Amino acid sequence: MSILLDENTRVLVQAITGTQGRMDVQRMLRYGTKVVAGVTPGKGGQEVDGIPVYDSCAEAVRHHQIDAAISYVPPRALKASSLDLIEAGVPLLAISAERIPIHDLAVILGEARKAGVRVVGPNTLGIVSPGKALIGGIGGERPDRALLRGPVGIMSKSGGMGAEICWTLTRAGIGQSTYVSVGGEAMSGTAFPELLELFERDPETRAVILFGETGTLYEEEAARLIRSGAITKPVFAIIVGRFTEALPGVRFGHGGTIIEGGAGTPSAKIRALEDAGVTVLRRLSELPVHIAATLGMPLSKAS
Repeated sequence: MSILLDENTRVLVQAITGTQGRMDVQRMLRYGTKVVAGVTPGKGGQEVDGIPVYDSCAEAVRHHQIDAAISYVPPRALKASSLDLIEAGVPLLAISAERIPIHDLAVILGEARKAGVRVVGPNTLGIVSPGKALIGGIGGERPDRALLRGPVGIMSKSGGMGAEICWTLTRAGIGQSTYVSVGGEAMSGTAFPELLELFERDPETRAVILFGETGTLYEEEAARLIRSGAITKPVFAIIVGRFTEALPGVRFGHGGTIIEGGAGTPSAKIRALEDAGVTVLRRLSELPVHIAATLGMPLSKAS
């Protein structure tokens, strides 16, 4: 099994006719993802790599069963396009855009919650269940080189660093069940605690890696959930950005890297996670050794 995405997931791509949409659709198709429809208002009737394009999500779902969608719609049009998809009843939406007007994002997330639609992102690089399906741009042109099917779930605020973790594990012969790029904005549709619960229920996942950074309280919330006993699988974490604590008032990285009153600092996250029994590591290179020892797995020579 895996979480959120597998080989049977039927995918819709919003803004499929744009540059990023076209490029990632080719990658998804090569990886074996079942992309069944695309949406770009005003371009209904066209095709992109054999995928039919519709003017709206409502029209697309009349012709196809759709389980998930990824949006490449720019921030200014994202509210309308997301509400179109939510109203059409697509159960999972991954949003790649960043710097979305906060009121628009609040409306999107609120309407999605009421409708029972899960949102991943914004600012997500995508989701991948290695060997099964991929939505987004994870792994670039050769995701098969960075990804390997296996027992480790990964969730990361940084899309690029999450992919780097996958590659580090793959080189060591350790596969991944699902990698979810959470996104680094101040508001996220699906945060670490929800993903931990999904990984806990997934029989294929035997351990979880969390990559966090400055800002938001998602890591602290994950620590509380682990400390409650609800998560029984081993969790490993890497938290970056400790240098930002020495430079108050300076902006770094993602839109969610905001510290207020000492909350959301990397040091606070590390303390909370360690207190909950999470193994917090300083370097990516340490991950394969610790995971292999915990799961009783051999390491490949590449490690």
